[in-house]
Amino acid sequence: MNPRDRLIFALDVDSAAQAEDLVRLLASEVGVFKVGLELFVSAGPEVVDRVRRAGARAVFLDLKLHDIPATMRAAARAAASLGVDLMTCHADQAGTFDGLDLGGAQLLGVTVLTSLGPGELRDMGYPDQLTHPQALVLHRARLALSAGCAGVVCSGREAEAVRGLLGPQALVVCPGIRPASGEAHDQKRVMTPARAMAAGASHIVVGRPIRTAADPVAAARDMVAGIESGLAV
Repeated sequence: MNPRDRLIFALDVDSAAQAEDLVRLLASEVGVFKVGLELFVSAGPEVVDRVRRAGARAVFLDLKLHDIPATMRAAARAAASLGVDLMTCHADQAGTFDGLDLGGAQLLGVTVLTSLGPGELRDMGYPDQLTHPQALVLHRARLALSAGCAGVVCSGREAEAVRGLLGPQALVVCPGIRPASGEAHDQKRVMTPARAMAAGASHIVVGRPIRTAADPVAAARDMVAGIESGLAV
């Protein structure tokens, strides 16, 4: 896989026009474009096709599906019909999709959001043995693996342990990626591109460090350079 193909850019904007502009700007630098909840709700399902036509070679629909089984299965079928390459559900519900034909879409189980740390997990009522994010990530990664997911979403801090659990072929997609001098913003578990790749990530997800940069193209190229550096370790 080309290092550029391992970079997922988050289209965290609220209009299809903004998303298209970013895709046209970054299509030669980014392997996968992520349509998340904000853009999908604001622009509707047709935004997936618009992003494709703007130049995206691969589209990641990140809705983190989590609902009753009938709703989950219906939503997943609808999402797959859009022709996306990757899609997400919460890992503890991945078994809901057993036997469901998702076409060419690969399913990723979301383990623990990168905005959560031990304090938040404790406040949410998790038992002591699962309040360390890595423990809960590995627990949910096992669920995703047993349910047939292609891989999981976790922070770079858990990538090494998850890679050891899931094996070499699984997708390990890491958000919360920041340059060494970058702000963490609302993320609790962040990592640089090079360290995440060296730890076992297959892909990294980057949004604000590219989108808000003075030169987004240069920022994307810096991320790819970090990917290359991490792969060389």
